[in-house]
Amino acid sequence: MTTSMYIKLPSIDVVKKFVNDLSKMNGDFDLVSGRYVIDAKSIMGIFSLDLTKPLQLNIAEAEECDIEKLKKYC
Repeated sequence: MTTSMYIKLPSIDVVKKFVNDLSKMNGDFDLVSGRYVIDAKSIMGIFSLDLTKPLQLNIAEAEECDIEKLKKYC
């Protein structure tokens, strides 16, 4: 089952916290921006995206994913 949501990562500190939160969860997390898809646990990958626009977060095969914790980035 795949879940999708749109998130905003407006600052460096928010990106760091987001990656830290995801690193504690098991599963596959991808960020989509236009035609680019990157691993959401990759801080360098995130900084290669246009962070001025909302990003689509795709969550697949996440057994211990706390969706409520991720909603604070919406």
